[in-house]
Amino acid sequence: MPHVIVKLWPGKSQRQKTQLAEEITRSVMETLNYGPESVSVAFEEIPAKDWASKVYHSDIVGNEDKLYKKPGYTM
Repeated sequence: MPHVIVKLWPGKSQRQKTQLAEEITRSVMETLNYGPESVSVAFEEIPAKDWASKVYHSDIVGNEDKLYKKPGYTM
């Protein structure tokens, strides 16, 4: 705990995903004070044609209260 799931379009290299997983892990450790043994990161590749139904409408729309970074907004 915590477990982070990154949903993204296919096409990123293993190196890119490994680098992102390392950065997410490092950030979780520093921000939430967990050790590396407590953090897991997974990737789910969702084809662009399925993004609206499998991610946008199911995970984003109606869940705005859970989103700390909303699509279309800069930090």
